Amino acid sequence: MDDLSLAADFPQATREQWLKLVEGVLKGGDFETKLVSRSHDGIAIQPLYPKAEGSTPVAREQAGRWRVSQRADHPDPAKANELALLDLEGGADALTLVTRKAPAARGFGVQINSVDDLDRTLKGVMLDLIHLRMDAGGHGRQMAALVLALAERRGHKLSDLSLDLGLDPLSAMAAMGRMSASWEAMAQRMGDTLAHLTDQGFAGRAFLADGRVYHEAGASEAQELAAVLATGLSYLRGLEAAGHSLDAARRSLAFLLVADADEFLTVAKLRALRRLWARVEQACGIEPRPIRLHAETAWRMTTRRDPWVNMLRTTVAAFSAGIGGADAITVLPFTAPLGLPDAFARRVARNTQLILLDESNLARVADPAAGAGGFEALTDALCEKAWGLFREIEREGGILESLKGETLQGRIATVRAQREKAVATRREPITGTSEFPNINEADVTVLMSVPAATENDGPAPQAAARSGETSFASLVQMAADGATLPQLAMTAAGANVVAIAPLPSVRTAEPFERLRDISDAYRARTGERPKVFLANLGSIADFTARATFTKNFFEAGGVEAIMNDGLTDQDSLQKAFTDSKAKISCICSTDEIYRLHAPATARTLHRAGSKLIFLAGRPGEDQEELTGAGITTFIFTGCDTLKILAEALDKACAEP
Repeated sequence: MDDLSLAADFPQATREQWLKLVEGVLKGGDFETKLVSRSHDGIAIQPLYPKAEGSTPVAREQAGRWRVSQRADHPDPAKANELALLDLEGGADALTLVTRKAPAARGFGVQINSVDDLDRTLKGVMLDLIHLRMDAGGHGRQMAALVLALAERRGHKLSDLSLDLGLDPLSAMAAMGRMSASWEAMAQRMGDTLAHLTDQGFAGRAFLADGRVYHEAGASEAQELAAVLATGLSYLRGLEAAGHSLDAARRSLAFLLVADADEFLTVAKLRALRRLWARVEQACGIEPRPIRLHAETAWRMTTRRDPWVNMLRTTVAAFSAGIGGADAITVLPFTAPLGLPDAFARRVARNTQLILLDESNLARVADPAAGAGGFEALTDALCEKAWGLFREIEREGGILESLKGETLQGRIATVRAQREKAVATRREPITGTSEFPNINEADVTVLMSVPAATENDGPAPQAAARSGETSFASLVQMAADGATLPQLAMTAAGANVVAIAPLPSVRTAEPFERLRDISDAYRARTGERPKVFLANLGSIADFTARATFTKNFFEAGGVEAIMNDGLTDQDSLQKAFTDSKAKISCICSTDEIYRLHAPATARTLHRAGSKLIFLAGRPGEDQEELTGAGITTFIFTGCDTLKILAEALDKACAEP
């Protein structure tokens, strides 16, 4: 408001004035503890930031709208084609073709064994009018050959196509635990591939530095950035060793980061990558230029329980990716963790982006976060932290050696354990799963349920190492002549196969979902859910807060809470518990009423047959008396929810 004449009539507010007001609200509470949170990188996130001065906006590869990309991952090429055409007709302008056994396929993926299969998958798709990104995991080079064979069949010039071939052997190895040849041989293959593509006028991106495998393993934002930087640098080195200039190498490379429901850190992460890679380019002696940056919403944050909430998560993630400067965004459909999404779920994923673009107009500003104190501070902090972790990987010999030595896996595992603890104690709540669960939720529709085994088993076993390398040009010709994917894959076997401990793919909601599965199995066996009886003491005003907390707490594990309007005497309490047919109970009221009535209530519940007796609240000074009366566990904000729910289910589901 500096341009308004009224602004001069009012004194400028200062941070000191704000802090004084905050002190009054905190009433002696510690500012750092109450108002400052920390990311899993240890970065402090302040409640208020000043305006950033002298910031430099980050530039996307192309100004204007980002690409709206939809996954094509139905196993049947014809069905995948039908869904893809619906997406393109509905407003998408890019496809991500996920093939069978790719880590991102989640047990599905298009079954493409030949150029004919690829042709069927993309029937009616005008390749010169859309962007196509391949996601083929360990079969990336063979699938790229099929793409080039299809382009030749259709009479396309590669210079007219917007393609990302997605070749990323290091990230595929990190996910699947195996690389088909030594890194030296792999780098030579990459160089040969790029040489052929250059000769054919290819104008897209051949290689990809993908952060998904690290994010899904639980990595922090800085760890994901560091791994992507190290991967990209390894590709630069490999391509340079194969005879390509650094400029040609960097022009062949694209990046992919994960966008999750943490808006501020997602925006900062995407902005940080552009700055960090520019720093790598400067260190290599080349003038920085804008990178091609893809974003995909996080698999890690999706839930099977109350999956409708996934719509909210992906909306925040897509918003953050757009604000952060992604060139193309893929939104995972909200039913993805339950199975193969149908046309409705795909439509919602697509429209999430279209609304952000066409109604919210997010793409009309090049870098909306530039100059915003919070975003700039987090971007700077992530740059500093990620650069330090990147240098640590480099000191270990690069991303490959770090993975072979399992040091990178170990650092990520440490952060994953921190996340698991935060989820277990609900310090990081999962809406619809660990908080505000709906145990009576209706099923959602998917085209296919998740297969029983969805592990990333990677490519089929390879033949013995061949005496000579098969050039990429030969692969393309083989594909054009009708060679099948297994036949093309036979050329990949090399000496000195690299094997590592693969990174796991973990959704944060899985521990709570396993508890809900136990509850579902009990209901299928008995016709009802396991129950917990709430012994509500006093008036409604006395017990409502803790009874609501308790209901939310137990139903996160699938244990149905049996409510009442308050119990006034021990006889009615005992009868109410017996009538509820519950096997466990929880006392709910105020601390004052606990001191007067909780011990007697616990003894009554014990006589009535309650196998476990909980109390909602911290025990305080009365713990010894309360436990002596039969109370087994206290539940409160910050307790180990998963552990307590597992114990509760064990007793609540026990046979009489």
